[in-house]
Amino acid sequence: MIWYPYEQMKTMKEPYKILDAKGVHLYTKDQELIDSISSWWCMIHGYKHPELTAAIKEQADRFCHVMLGGLTHEPVERLSAKLQEFLPGDLDYCFFSDSGSVAVEVSLKMALQYNTNQGRKRPLVLALQHAYHGDTFKAMEVGDDEDYHFAFDKKEGVIHIPTEIPALEEAFELYHDKLNCFIVEPLLQGAGGMRMYDISFLKRARELCDKYDVLLIFDEVATGFGRTGNRFVADLVLPDILVLGKALTGGYIGHAVTVANNKVFQAFYSDDDRLALMHGPTFMGNPLACAVALKGIEIFEREDYMSKIRHIEQISRQEMEKFSDPRIKEVRVMGGCTCVEVHDPKTLEGFQQFAYERGVFCRPFLNYMYSMVPYVISDEDLIQIFNVMKDWFH
Repeated sequence: MIWYPYEQMKTMKEPYKILDAKGVHLYTKDQELIDSISSWWCMIHGYKHPELTAAIKEQADRFCHVMLGGLTHEPVERLSAKLQEFLPGDLDYCFFSDSGSVAVEVSLKMALQYNTNQGRKRPLVLALQHAYHGDTFKAMEVGDDEDYHFAFDKKEGVIHIPTEIPALEEAFELYHDKLNCFIVEPLLQGAGGMRMYDISFLKRARELCDKYDVLLIFDEVATGFGRTGNRFVADLVLPDILVLGKALTGGYIGHAVTVANNKVFQAFYSDDDRLALMHGPTFMGNPLACAVALKGIEIFEREDYMSKIRHIEQISRQEMEKFSDPRIKEVRVMGGCTCVEVHDPKTLEGFQQFAYERGVFCRPFLNYMYSMVPYVISDEDLIQIFNVMKDWFH
């Protein structure tokens, strides 16, 4: 029996069974669906992309996996070199893993050990209210999701603050000598409610982190590769550690990377074995994942995806920004993300089936109806998604 994610198995409704997928469309036995959320935000190139499929097949004909313990291979070397060139600043040191949650865990482990390697005890993490950083244990702790109430009576290793500069400054004033890092989803908080905030907050965070030697971590698992309207928010404010996943492999296979700058790397680089980063996922640097990631980055650059994202944002604002209804609290648009927040979650009950019957796959949660579309979507399909959203309120 399959144990499905985020579901009460006793009461969940039967999931839609997908028989095929191509472009931005999913196919069931009785419906063709526009995927409005890119299968949890990763399918930026759409489904069954011929070049991505060819890249993974070509690598599979050579070998599908070798571990990175004592071995290496060309796809991981090429991907690491490409990311070093592709990413801003001195984000040059790539530690690969098999999911975004694990990559976040690696970043937090790096931040803690960065300090212990220098003889400093700094046990606390600063994080944001409404944060989501994954479902593994430390990621749950630094997140701010009440669904994880069962795991923590009281969170003692993390301080949560709102995205307000006075609260940020107060936190650093009170805790700076105990903080090892400040971790954020930059500009756009995903699973915490598609909350959007201003770049000035991150610029001030960078100043304070520099002042007190606190590492700044950007969790761009969801926001990376254009979702906010920027290639990476790291292009605007440079973090010490950057976490990427989801769109990294275009949804073809699970993989992620934690990328550190030189300052972080040098804290581990030593003749002393005890200062090494003791972590090693079995599937880190998987050759299939590396091959498809390389091809995905090539397509992202060659096809000028940033212009596609600007066009998606333009249509999203045109279609949705002025839409209102008494049941709607706010409509928010940023880059390739549109969110309709309602006052009462009961307002969205039944919307998923309503959308299905009209040829759109949506997955609202709590008070949020949203889209995070593949970047290859046509104007017609994008407008259809928004029409279905608006029709729900009529």
